[in-house]
Amino acid sequence: MLMLAALVWIGVHVGIAGTRLRDAIVARTGEAGFRIGFSLASVAAIAFLIRAWQAAETVPLWFAPAWLRWVLALLMLPAFILFVASVARANPTAVGGEARLAAEPRGIQRITRHPMLWSFALWAAIHMLGNGDSAALVFFGAFLVTALAGMPSIDAKLARRAPAAWAGLAARTSILPFGAILAGRNRLVLREIGWLPPVIGLLAWAAMLHLHGRLFGVSPLILG
Repeated sequence: MLMLAALVWIGVHVGIAGTRLRDAIVARTGEAGFRIGFSLASVAAIAFLIRAWQAAETVPLWFAPAWLRWVLALLMLPAFILFVASVARANPTAVGGEARLAAEPRGIQRITRHPMLWSFALWAAIHMLGNGDSAALVFFGAFLVTALAGMPSIDAKLARRAPAAWAGLAARTSILPFGAILAGRNRLVLREIGWLPPVIGLLAWAAMLHLHGRLFGVSPLILG
């Protein structure tokens, strides 16, 4: 059942969002109608996935040593910062952000044009490594696949909608973090990111470390 739920989740997001099937549905329902239907399907799919994970039998595959758990906990910090930065400024690759395709990339967009999906990908990969059981691999793996496959899928959707504006954005940004900067197609401007996203990300990360055991019944760290 868990595998089926994971496939449903992936199918809804990778098989529909960003594809030509999405375009066909939008042509019939309109953009607003599609977003409502897609949101309802996403809620149903994630509810199914969570219930299936909770009910699934699992097999331990490895046990993360204490040092690795600390490393994984530290790696969650950039995931939090990426997420906060992704919502702090309008992004052309976010829902409803197409109007900004022709705008100059700024802030976190200089680092990657998909900061939110990278935050989800990091979160999923870290939890796969930290849990080390078969059910967790399927559950978090579904989110990892969705996040990684979603990046080129969104790019393809934007390229179909506005080829000229998309070509300009693609030339100045990259999927891979720091890819465009290392290639000399952009530059890092920390002041555009500002101090607020890193501070909020740090506080949210610290709060989650403190509350994770109470909220989810598992502590991310081994103390002592």
